[in-house]
Amino acid sequence: QVKLVESGGGSVQPGGSLRLSCAASGSIFSISYMGWYRQAPGKQREWVATIDSRNNTNYVDSVKGRFTISRDSAENTVYLEMNSLKPEDTAVYYCNAEVQLSYGAHEAWGQGTLVTVSS
Repeated sequence: QVKLVESGGGSVQPGGSLRLSCAASGSIFSISYMGWYRQAPGKQREWVATIDSRNNTNYVDSVKGRFTISRDSAENTVYLEMNSLKPEDTAVYYCNAEVQLSYGAHEAWGQGTLVTVSS
């Protein structure tokens, strides 16, 4: 059993910053990658950023230069530092991870945390 718990969402004005956190818990041998997705009202869920076990990172074009993903491997935690936020960044942000359990790989999702960017 793997659990991902996000925190750090909230409301911010355009141009502001927020930091999201996601902690993984359970009988985890290792984590292949951790990442973030988001789902805006009335839209499909979209991938935002990923960091792998070697700390290689990838971002969707719309957040490059504004968002930074990082991880604390010892704590099985991933962060998303979001700067220069725009109203179009408003969405529920979901943590995602592929973890290695005793019986193999397992993809896990968090429950989501709401980010609202509005003046």
